[in-house]
Amino acid sequence: MIFNLDSKDLNTKARAGTIKTEHGVIETPIFIPVGTAATVKGVHQRDLENEINPDIILSNTYHLFLRPGAEIIKNAGGIHKFMSWNRPILTDSGGYQVYSLSANRKINEEGVEFKSHIDGSYHFFSPERAIKIQKSIGADIIMAFDECTPYPCEYNYAEKSMHMTHRWLKRCFKEFNNTPSVYDYSQTLFPIVQGSVYKDLRVQSAEFISSIEAEGNAIGGLSVGEPAEEMYAMTELVCDILPKSKPRYLMGVGTPINLLENIALGVDMFDCVMPSRNARNGMLFTSMGTINIKNEKWKNNFEVIDLDDHCFVDLNYSKAYLRHLFTTKEALGRQIATIHNLAFYIWLVREARKQIISGNFSKWKIKMVNNMNNKL
Repeated sequence: MIFNLDSKDLNTKARAGTIKTEHGVIETPIFIPVGTAATVKGVHQRDLENEINPDIILSNTYHLFLRPGAEIIKNAGGIHKFMSWNRPILTDSGGYQVYSLSANRKINEEGVEFKSHIDGSYHFFSPERAIKIQKSIGADIIMAFDECTPYPCEYNYAEKSMHMTHRWLKRCFKEFNNTPSVYDYSQTLFPIVQGSVYKDLRVQSAEFISSIEAEGNAIGGLSVGEPAEEMYAMTELVCDILPKSKPRYLMGVGTPINLLENIALGVDMFDCVMPSRNARNGMLFTSMGTINIKNEKWKNNFEVIDLDDHCFVDLNYSKAYLRHLFTTKEALGRQIATIHNLAFYIWLVREARKQIISGNFSKWKIKMVNNMNNKL
């Protein structure tokens, strides 16, 4: 993986870069649509590629491990062939899903024992096993196994967890470097900065992660319920420490406004279930604000979904029709909304990149944040 820094904004810490992988080029800032179980829920790969058009998507190690299993994906020739997606893919380590199973898991120095949400069976993830599974799945970018602490979190617990995550990271890299590649293309391992919302812990973690000299770095534990201002403060602190020559990936974030604010702080990569999950509940994101398409006000509104035309659904369907689909619980309604939201997110980060390169990012960002605060 090769990262080139193409441009910097003069008034913020925003930057535009290019990540080259063997499955394609990723232009940053970038949003990564979440394809948890080797599919972006409700979206055909044809529409994903031609309409939403992301440079990279994400799949989830925990879910793929349980179903269909890493061995089946390996037998298919890897995740790209299994799901018919030839562009870059990132897999998370499963650490966040294990965190979300707080009532059904036990953490110790060796790893995490957890209970499957599907059938109640017990499984164990160690740092070594998380890397082995991700190598078998075959994503271009894979993540170190870490513990994602909750919010709020006591200082002592956050400190102990951070140090354990650092020890796990050493084991992840040992496994990654000392075991053969499964496929005929390279994979890249990103470490993850932790430390909850404690400045001294975030500094310690960022400095430790920087010392690893990985090809890219991630920031974790900042999409777990903390106030946005806490997120921004931790992100700025960490981005000022992480190497400028490596891409920075803020995991699990967030709203369109969160993306813009964190781009201004120096983040290059994002992922979040919000655009697709909220779409399935009838919330549409636009450059002028958010729309709850289930509201009565759209019942007789025959204007198109979005005049900005980010993808084919925006001009093909009216708000009244989309509301009708949600009212009647037709699956097409959720699909249309998902395609729109994901296309909007991709447009947003690509427009941010253009504004960074042109030198207008700061003014444009202020205008966009003001607009997107509106409830339409």
